[in-house]
Amino acid sequence: MAVGRRFGPARRTTTAVLAGTIGLLAPLAVALPSWAQQAPADGYYATPPPVDMGKLIADSGQPDKKYKPSKACVQRSTLGQNIVLKTRPWGQDYLQIDKAQEIVKAATGSVGGGVKVAVVDTGVTRHPWLHNLQSGGEYVATPSKGQPGGLEDCDGHGTEVAGIIAAKPDDPEVGFVGVAPDATIVSYRQLSENYEPDTSTSTPPASNTGGGTPSSNTPPSGSGSSLPPTSGGGGGAGSGDDDQTSPGQSNGGRQLEKAGTAGTLKTLAEIIRGIADRKDADVINMSVDNCRTANGSITEGEQQVQAAVHYAAAAGIVIVAAAGNATDTCPQNDQPDARKPKTIVTPPWFADDVLSVGAIDQTGSVAQFSVHGPWVGVAAPGTQIISLDPAEGSTGLANLTFESGDKASEIQGTSFAAPYVAGLAALVKAKYKNLDAKGIINRIKETAQHPAAPGGRDNFVGYGVIDPVAALTQSLPSEIGNQAPIPAPQLAQLPPSNDRSSTPMIVALAGTGGGLVALLITLFVMRTIRRNRPAETGDARR
Repeated sequence: MAVGRRFGPARRTTTAVLAGTIGLLAPLAVALPSWAQQAPADGYYATPPPVDMGKLIADSGQPDKKYKPSKACVQRSTLGQNIVLKTRPWGQDYLQIDKAQEIVKAATGSVGGGVKVAVVDTGVTRHPWLHNLQSGGEYVATPSKGQPGGLEDCDGHGTEVAGIIAAKPDDPEVGFVGVAPDATIVSYRQLSENYEPDTSTSTPPASNTGGGTPSSNTPPSGSGSSLPPTSGGGGGAGSGDDDQTSPGQSNGGRQLEKAGTAGTLKTLAEIIRGIADRKDADVINMSVDNCRTANGSITEGEQQVQAAVHYAAAAGIVIVAAAGNATDTCPQNDQPDARKPKTIVTPPWFADDVLSVGAIDQTGSVAQFSVHGPWVGVAAPGTQIISLDPAEGSTGLANLTFESGDKASEIQGTSFAAPYVAGLAALVKAKYKNLDAKGIINRIKETAQHPAAPGGRDNFVGYGVIDPVAALTQSLPSEIGNQAPIPAPQLAQLPPSNDRSSTPMIVALAGTGGGLVALLITLFVMRTIRRNRPAETGDARR
């Protein structure tokens, strides 16, 4: 799917005609009511069952169990030759982030100032280019003495996510910048693949932010990022460092409830409820997922998250989540009937209250790893990512991740597409202060570059790739109570193409035959007159 420029004025009429035709045919092409309200008869869920608010749980403010470090945390390595990253990521140019920021700054005086974005992830490490960072909570381990909860990132994933949302480099030569650099990040460490359950009876150990050799990990069964998110490579942009970052985990994304790691659906639900109760944030970004086989059921943990996101959305919070990445244990939804998915991804499954984000690549096509599904809301760049280097003490950027040893891979995944949308939500919130959460989400969806599909959405990119400039400038009829008028269908007044009556044909043939006869008689008479006319004599000519 290629995403091109908007059509100019000369092509808008054709576009409108096509859109109207699609609108009339959509009810026939997609029988939404048959599956959107309930599970199909065979037991598979395309959409979840109704919300059970009895499953809403309170925020305990602490881990659900004791965890201990199992692997070394993200760290600086000795690789690299003082590489300084100055290139602007392709995603910034593709989305015209600089123009969007100019629009918001002209209207408000800042670029997202006053808006809080909660990052529920692996924590966020302090970085000199992340100016507005606050502690949210710690749900993995007891923070180090004097260390606020949520500000340690052993995995490195959450720091990169936060950078895409709100990083603000001090070096003018650096091209990378967060979408809403004046917004405030509130960090919650909710999971880690570098921690495991502690079966001993001792007190949970403090977080390990030291070095050591990273050990390998089994690829997780879900998504968040298809390649290891703890970045490497690139060195500190503008820092002059001669090293890179090596990770504390191997291939895979941030998967909830994976065996031998920290992070459950229960604590995710607690955090979302707590944010809503305390009004800690205007936007929540969750680049974490739980992926499982679709079997017609819903687990208790999923019900808890469903109730929590419904509660938070009702409280006016915009909830953004990564759509998920396909892996061997998280199969792609490529079955013929989209209403019967093979894979369920939570929290994107709860699309009534969550804006889930798929990923596109540099060509504008949907990324191969991005999980498809009826819950996909919009899409954003998710490949060749550049963001903050997450190693503690780093002062630059990273664009690579090291799976093992010196093997480097690009940073990519729906984990990093989601923060582009969360950052845009912060900009919309800053510019349109009276819009509620649903209004912000609708504005992002309605102004997206819609795919050529019935209803302007599909199961790959949802309503399309986000368009930040349009989201910040377009006037939407739905916001002023003036829905665009739908023209009444004009009934044809012509007779049926075949009414089984031969009269019209007989009349037509008779008329044609009569005309030919008249023409022939006329020609015959004229020829006869010419032949019978007396010859002129010479005397007459004289």
